[in-house]
Amino acid sequence: MDSIRPVESLLSQIETVRARPAAGSDAGGGFGAAMAAALKDVSAAQAGAADMQKRFQMEDPKVGLEDTMLAMNKATLGFQSLLQTRNKLVQAYSEIMNMQV
Repeated sequence: MDSIRPVESLLSQIETVRARPAAGSDAGGGFGAAMAAALKDVSAAQAGAADMQKRFQMEDPKVGLEDTMLAMNKATLGFQSLLQTRNKLVQAYSEIMNMQV
């Protein structure tokens, strides 16, 4: 299904990072690269949805309401999943920083 590509991309990248054995910081990008790629995907989805919304408002006959709403919902879902991933990462970082050594 092409309709949830940004979310599937984010999940597959996270699974790839999780399956990879722990290595040094020079392990080909790692989680930071996966997050950057997911952020680019979400940004592209949001830009595409905004473009479709604008074209629909200008009554472009090639753009339907259903397609526009679907693109907007995909962009929102991708953003929300990326936001939740970021929140979990910040929460984990905070817990680690508050551990007693």
